[in-house]
Amino acid sequence: MTTFQAPKGTYDLLPPDSATFLAVREALAAPLKNSGYGYVETPGFENVDLFARGVGESTDIVTKEMYAFETKGGDRLALRPEGTASVLRAALQANLQNEGNLPVKLWYSGSYYRYERPQKGRYRHFSQIGAEAIGAEDPVLDAELIILADQAYRSLGLRDFRILLNSLGDKECRPVYRAALQEFLRALDLDEDTRRRIEINPLRVLDDKRESVQKQLTGAPLLGDYLCDACKAYHEQVRELLAEAGVDYEDDPRLVRGLDYYTRTTFEFVHDGLGSQSAVGGGGRYDGLSEMIGGPSLPSVGWALGVDRTVLALEAEGVKLELPPATSVFAVPMGEQARRVLFGTVTALRRAGIAADFAFGGRGLKGAMKMANRSGARYAVIAGERDLDEGVVQLKNLESGEQSAVEVDAVVDRIARELGR
Repeated sequence: MTTFQAPKGTYDLLPPDSATFLAVREALAAPLKNSGYGYVETPGFENVDLFARGVGESTDIVTKEMYAFETKGGDRLALRPEGTASVLRAALQANLQNEGNLPVKLWYSGSYYRYERPQKGRYRHFSQIGAEAIGAEDPVLDAELIILADQAYRSLGLRDFRILLNSLGDKECRPVYRAALQEFLRALDLDEDTRRRIEINPLRVLDDKRESVQKQLTGAPLLGDYLCDACKAYHEQVRELLAEAGVDYEDDPRLVRGLDYYTRTTFEFVHDGLGSQSAVGGGGRYDGLSEMIGGPSLPSVGWALGVDRTVLALEAEGVKLELPPATSVFAVPMGEQARRVLFGTVTALRRAGIAADFAFGGRGLKGAMKMANRSGARYAVIAGERDLDEGVVQLKNLESGEQSAVEVDAVVDRIARELGR
């Protein structure tokens, strides 16, 4: 009989490791919930053209990595390779921009899919927390998102990450730089695919990670030298706001990231403990994306932070998160009457907000106590026929080993006091 395995390049999240991922998701999202961002959830697949137009037809994501397929009805769909285009599409479809409160501030959490060569820190399905602020062109908004991401990482105990910052200009100054870059790149010894990319979007060549390409890029013109006065002033305001907030960053004139829709502010969070896959998150401003996908002009900015990469960064720094136990109380019944009574106790504990579990399957005392210890519970509630005849249960502290008799009707209140509830 065939034993099925998870598809290549994917992974399963199982206890106890899954508890860390949940804690990381909560920590990355917490600053957003406290800053006016509302939760949005979009389908796991979208129309192919949404990503082709938004992410960019010349990007590796669209040309090589996107999971695209045709439905039985003839629709061309793709598993979402990133979150921004989907969130903006959802906001436009619901006309959120017309409700009078701009920017529309949204956050999301989910899995994304890219057909990549699997390696540590780079999977074919991955988890992200993202944030988008739609409909406002304001350097304070750019700074806010960078500061919130910095706050989220630091709340987890991360310290060895860096923030790289750049400006990609706008529709006024980018074309001038594009022409200068194309002239430089056309003189290099590059393969045909890369040469085609020069004509479609030359900035993608700067993002090429191959050493043979990077060696030839020495001396390439820098976008910062071509920024118009408006873009220079905007970028300087972002830099000043970050400095005033005490957020350290590094200017990186070659930072372009892998998506075509970015304009002006672009940033990346990197962790040097992760080797070649050093990026743990990033984002930027995308003032023209709404128009690319058929919407009105809505200048916007956002980011996505990798949950998987953040967990790896925590491991690289040796940071252990303090996670609450999945179970605080474990009930061990001896006999049918005790099963009914202790199941009622467990139900009452849960209704009181106390995590409780039960020795299912009629196990003996020795086996049930092993389960109680493995559960991580602080207390075990044990009862047999003699205990119940006396109207009590045994409450055992699994950390100290101390045990005492407690009246059945008082055990929930007693445990609540012991746990500080």
